[in-house]
Amino acid sequence: MLRRLMRPVNARLDEHLPTDHKLSKVYRVGAGLTGLLLVVFGILGLVDQIGFFDTGGDTVLALNTNGALSVLSICIGGLLFAGMVVGGAFASTLNIVIGVAFILSGFVNLALLDTGFNFLAFEIQNVLFSFVVGVMLMWFGMYGRVGSALPHDNPYWRARHPEQAAREDRARARLGPSVAHGGT
Repeated sequence: MLRRLMRPVNARLDEHLPTDHKLSKVYRVGAGLTGLLLVVFGILGLVDQIGFFDTGGDTVLALNTNGALSVLSICIGGLLFAGMVVGGAFASTLNIVIGVAFILSGFVNLALLDTGFNFLAFEIQNVLFSFVVGVMLMWFGMYGRVGSALPHDNPYWRARHPEQAAREDRARARLGPSVAHGGT
């Protein structure tokens, strides 16, 4: 068992998930919707012409903001749009990485709430928003990619278990083409 765990993984997951795979739609939707939300928030913050590092309590969509947070939101939203366009494992990984960054940002900004280092004008609702968006992005990114009960036709399961996938493919081939395609 230990030898199996210590074995190097040579599979690149992006080779095992075509961009038109049904899982890619989940990754694209997650990136696109979250990117749209962030871009709208950022644009509304810039339209209000709030100072770049102003911490005066200006709100947009019930969240505190300033010019720096608005620009940052537009940039992150644009990055998520790029992930939506590319799709596949790139969008999944991007969702996970940005989700983790949102959660870390929530913790950092929670620590900075009542200090002079709160340059992004965060309030508690912004911290909660960071946590929710972070978890949501991580869920979209990990959907169908991690878990103990992935189906055996899942490209990520197949990449992690190449020997068993090959055995199942050989067994399916021996049973004939009607069984391999879901027949009886």
